[in-house]
Amino acid sequence: MITALDHLTIGGSLKVYETLLGRCPIEGQLRTANVGLTFADGPPGLRSMTFSTGDLAKAATLLERRAVPFVQDDDRLSFEGHGVAIAIAAETMPVPSPCIDDEAACVSGLDHVVIRTPNPERAVAFYAGRLGLDLRLDRSNPKWGSRLLFFRCRDLVVEIAHDLKKGVSDGPDDLWGLSWRVPDIAKANARLKAAGLEVSEPRDGRRPGSQVFTVKTRTEGVPTIVIGGVGRW
Repeated sequence: MITALDHLTIGGSLKVYETLLGRCPIEGQLRTANVGLTFADGPPGLRSMTFSTGDLAKAATLLERRAVPFVQDDDRLSFEGHGVAIAIAAETMPVPSPCIDDEAACVSGLDHVVIRTPNPERAVAFYAGRLGLDLRLDRSNPKWGSRLLFFRCRDLVVEIAHDLKKGVSDGPDDLWGLSWRVPDIAKANARLKAAGLEVSEPRDGRRPGSQVFTVKTRTEGVPTIVIGGVGRW
């Protein structure tokens, strides 16, 4: 049913993300190699995520059969996933936004989008069972204080994180943060510093051979890290 994560909607300024990604907008949107961004007025933060499908009619039938209430417009199906605004739209062939300067220093794509959940079993039932995403990892790590669920969606991950200390509840999920890939993490770090953003120094990531840094300002309220040294799936 779902072929990819098409785009995310963020409350805030396109101009801010033009700087963050190092890419020029096309017709009011920004797009990396694997995901796009659209922007909305109002409170900052991640607002929604839109997946793509090769057959919208079939997707509508599957959602109905899997008891997911949705609203259908001409080219999209909209619904709520335990507090997260989600849509499925007809697949297109969008063109990535051009890099402003050195391609090695700009964001190449999204590595993962993070959703926080108070109920990980509910998340597995919804994202794997009802939406059909590919569950690749289910791991609890007391050292991190979390249980992590990784759902593969083409060449990126929908990561569901549960705080072990808070226990399980029926509260809503929270569409929370983003991790962006870059070809050269040192160049990306220097570019953002030169643009006036506050970023941490690169440090070793959890994946062998990777490095990450945190973007602390000008993310429109979206917790953000940048990762280098990792490839596609």
